[in-house]
Amino acid sequence: MLGKQLLIVVLITWSAGVDAQGQMSRDAYIQSYADIAMKEMVRAGIPASIKLAQGCLESDNGNSRLARSAKNHFGIKCHDWTGRKIHHDDDERNECFRRYRTVNDSYIDHSDFLTSKPRYAELFLLQKNDYKGWANGLKKAGYATNRQYAELLIRIIEENELYKYDEMVLAGRLRPGRPDSPVSPGPAPGASREILVNNRIDYIIAQPGDTPDGLREEFDLYPGELFRNNDISRDTPLEPGMVIYLQPKRWRAERGNETHIVQEGQTMWEISQIYCVKLGRLYRINYLKEDAEPEPGTGIWLRRRKPDENLFRNRLPGPEEEVPAEDSTEMEFEFDG
Repeated sequence: MLGKQLLIVVLITWSAGVDAQGQMSRDAYIQSYADIAMKEMVRAGIPASIKLAQGCLESDNGNSRLARSAKNHFGIKCHDWTGRKIHHDDDERNECFRRYRTVNDSYIDHSDFLTSKPRYAELFLLQKNDYKGWANGLKKAGYATNRQYAELLIRIIEENELYKYDEMVLAGRLRPGRPDSPVSPGPAPGASREILVNNRIDYIIAQPGDTPDGLREEFDLYPGELFRNNDISRDTPLEPGMVIYLQPKRWRAERGNETHIVQEGQTMWEISQIYCVKLGRLYRINYLKEDAEPEPGTGIWLRRRKPDENLFRNRLPGPEEEVPAEDSTEMEFEFDG
């Protein structure tokens, strides 16, 4: 009798993709998180293949200490993190890493991290299924110190055919839910209204009666995603005609939109929404304290750091002047391991 019970336990453990030591297999890891990887590809534009490969590599298929104790599957360090933390030896001893409530939170924050850092901006100009370009770009931008980082990611993707998840998303044949589940015959999220695009980010215009909960259900958003995407608090009313971004805003405006002249009564948040640029980023590159509101006529820089405050005094370049080059401090590397 005891022998049969042990056999049952072994069979159950094996079928779940976990060995006798409690280690998750790579196949089990991929099946567990392909859903969230595809949903994040739709939301943030990061190939599902890249996200899954990084998750496999950075978390040792979900078996590393950071993955088990902190739900941190991408080795992202604290930096400007204000949430829970864990200390772990990496490039140096006792380094600070982000701690998450769930693995899904780690996957979402990985997207937000990449979309908020200027050094990764060029990656989002690649084709959505260019996993080789992404792998090499992550290495070049300093995501990891391992010289073989790009090659390791590409090998994981090709050995496990992770590029198929990119194809599923791009072809619209499958949607997040389960990787092997066909799209239901019902209407796609948000099919009842027009989806517009600004700075390569999807948005809608709020209609009478729209609520955060209603939009979350209509567009299959995460809890709090609408507020984060639009730099608004949870108690901000959604007024008809309001621009509502369905994806994270960019870190700089489109080419050709170098500067903006503040109009009477115009706020930094409104400028952020007009150009689809993260509000915090606008404050930083214009050397403004958060919540500060510049005077009408002030020049707000939208793509790069404002020139020296004392030299230019917020003055925009004249027709004969050359716009300064990108501030090199915007490309400083942080090794995230």
